Amino acid sequence: MPDRIVYRMPKAGSINDLTLQTEALGDLQPGEVTVNVKAIGLNFADIFAMQGLYSATPKGPFIPGLEFSGEITAVGEGVKEWNVGDRVMGVTRFGGYVSRININHQYVIPLPDAWSFEEGAGFLVQGLTAYYALTTLGNLQHGATVLIHSAAGGVGILANRICKKFGAYTIGTVGRASKVEFLLKEEGYDAVIVRDNRFDEKLKHALDDRPLHLIMECIGGKILQQGWETMAPMGRMVVYGNASFTSHSSRPNYPSLIWKFLRRPKIDPLRLPTEYKSLMGFNLIYLYEQTDMMHELLRELLALQLKPQHIGHVFPFDKMHEAIRLFQKGKTTGKVVVTVED
Repeated sequence: MPDRIVYRMPKAGSINDLTLQTEALGDLQPGEVTVNVKAIGLNFADIFAMQGLYSATPKGPFIPGLEFSGEITAVGEGVKEWNVGDRVMGVTRFGGYVSRININHQYVIPLPDAWSFEEGAGFLVQGLTAYYALTTLGNLQHGATVLIHSAAGGVGILANRICKKFGAYTIGTVGRASKVEFLLKEEGYDAVIVRDNRFDEKLKHALDDRPLHLIMECIGGKILQQGWETMAPMGRMVVYGNASFTSHSSRPNYPSLIWKFLRRPKIDPLRLPTEYKSLMGFNLIYLYEQTDMMHELLRELLALQLKPQHIGHVFPFDKMHEAIRLFQKGKTTGKVVVTVED
């Protein structure tokens, strides 16, 4: 039975408890493939899971990580679609911070020939998040005006590219002015706003009398409230995260979290019919349980022929904690990826 190297949490609580370990891989089951992992994509869900703030976090010990790329090294009984040596990218309901993984063959798809392993590890979770939020929930239409928060992150970059395939007008928001030029010149956003206490004024200026049809919301707090109030009748807000609840430390700051929770925006569902607005939320873990839906969404997403994900930061496997700390600080642009050497 081969060994593998993993990062394991004894339980959710503190990121400092994330420990590098060697353990047995386990037997390959029927329907599974073994993947030698080459790259791992980091996501905010990883941070929330390790800190115990994610409802889907496993109880007790667990391995974080939702996406990876690599090469198939073994094929289990009954698997006809894959061969040893195939390059793949995959998703997993936790368990991705590893050097090797056994996984059901339905959760890997071919890595495009022109893509690197780093690019493959940065695409599936954030690509599915952006596509499902914009199209299935957001009803993205040609010519729509879309507000995309955390525009320089992995979801924000792919969301803008998807919107451009629909001829949408995109307004991105960031927390740092240093990211504005990249988004305007490299990613083709129509306007970019630095979030501050003048956000509502800046948003109205960027709209320039356009109706705001769709908001990709992942910030929360006052920003969420101001976006909701600015959104046009028949507009849709899709909530897929809450960055205002993140912490730059290893553990959650519970007094701060409680304060933010008590002061969170209150949107009255009884007023929705008269405001002609829709508020929706989702968790990508749900799609993991709906494999047919997930593959259909992936076929539609890949048919758009988007450029591969922008990889902004790459760390070796033994620098996982450094990668996580940088990711937490909000100083990253594009995807943060950790690579695994043979």
